[in-house]
Amino acid sequence: MPKVAGEGRSAARTLEGMTRTGDDHQAAGTGPWWWARWRSAVLDVGLALVSAAECGAEGVPFAREAGVPAAVGVVFGVLAGSVLLVRRRWPIAVVLVAIAVTPARMGLLLGVVGLYTLAACELPRRVIGALAGMSFLGTMIVTFVRVGQETARGDFTVGNWFVPFAAVTTSIGLTAPPLLLGLYAGARRRLMESLRERADSLERELQLLAERAEERAEWARSEERTRIAREMHDVVAHRVSLMVVHAAALQAVARKDPEKAVRNAALVADMGRQALTELREMLGVLRSSDGGQSARRERAAVPAPAPAPAQESVVPAAVGKAAAVAVASGSGDARAGEGPSLAELEELVGQSAAAGMTVDLSVEGEARSYGREIEQTAYRVVQEALTNVHKHAAGAKTHVRLAHRGSEIAMQVENEPPPEPASAESAGLPSGGNGLVGMRERVVALGGVFVSGPTEAGGFKVSAVIPASS
Repeated sequence: MPKVAGEGRSAARTLEGMTRTGDDHQAAGTGPWWWARWRSAVLDVGLALVSAAECGAEGVPFAREAGVPAAVGVVFGVLAGSVLLVRRRWPIAVVLVAIAVTPARMGLLLGVVGLYTLAACELPRRVIGALAGMSFLGTMIVTFVRVGQETARGDFTVGNWFVPFAAVTTSIGLTAPPLLLGLYAGARRRLMESLRERADSLERELQLLAERAEERAEWARSEERTRIAREMHDVVAHRVSLMVVHAAALQAVARKDPEKAVRNAALVADMGRQALTELREMLGVLRSSDGGQSARRERAAVPAPAPAPAQESVVPAAVGKAAAVAVASGSGDARAGEGPSLAELEELVGQSAAAGMTVDLSVEGEARSYGREIEQTAYRVVQEALTNVHKHAAGAKTHVRLAHRGSEIAMQVENEPPPEPASAESAGLPSGGNGLVGMRERVVALGGVFVSGPTEAGGFKVSAVIPASS
């Protein structure tokens, strides 16, 4: 799971580097006044200078025809052509000025660039169409009048068709290309902005997914730690509790009844082997591929413990020898499997009985096989309940009931009040308070119901019901 979170963060960084938005570029190169970039400002200033020079030159014949001083015409042309400087800010004003100076036969660049800028802007299509139509009509009327006047003066001889033809073609040539090119540029810019917005949205979603993947990984790690802790508690607590009880009994009868001490020693050895087997099964899934080599290196680095001094004054030599024989005879009986099942429940109850507990087992209904998790959970609930009896109510009579029902399996472990209230403390069995919590988590995870609490008689009862189809 941590690998998933790491891949999500790496993908987010990769996409972030690939999809830098226009806003990022604008923030990186902010131009003066209303320009987004310095390059745009330089372009507009250059166009305005060229347009002002063109209109200023065309202002001389205009002043001569209008009967005004040439300087007035030049100044008028320079002012009109300089309007291109604000084409990005006020494109409508630029087009209106171009239409206004059309009768003076000036502003060719002003009209073409103004129409292009107008079509590329984020303006309603009706506004763009109206201004383009006005420019078209103005150019056509002025061209029609000028060409008609030149034809009437006899500057060139053509047919009557030439005047309207020249007016229409000139109007179309000065209006359609910049208008269509501006519409294309505006549509392309809007498409790129839309793609950048989608890229930004995808980047945010990917970052959110990476964060959620990291949260899921952390949750999975927490759940795995909880599960491992619960399994460790169930395995160690029950087996070691029984071993402590048997060891206490062994200490008590070692001198008086060597044969019983031998049996208790064999039981302790068998429970130790079972605990080790379950621990190996559980820890095997956690061991990495080189875990075996690391373990061997660690064992080689740790010196062997010194042999303990003989305790002949406490345990007779015969008892020690018999216990050693019992351990050696059962060393190869470690069971390998996928965990405990209900078939081992009778053996579990028998181990508690062998440890001195008065316990009886009753089974109701027809026994059948369940899912692996169901059988393990049912077994662990009974196991932990019996462990709690060993810890907190040693010597109390205990009843274990298992019921096979149509759609569920139920189990109950109930103990009577202990004969000696201080017996639990005298056994020296520590309690971490996690047994009931672990049982509840196991049962609830399978959709079951778990109830525990003291009884009216002064004992304690643990009950659980698990759906058979979990």
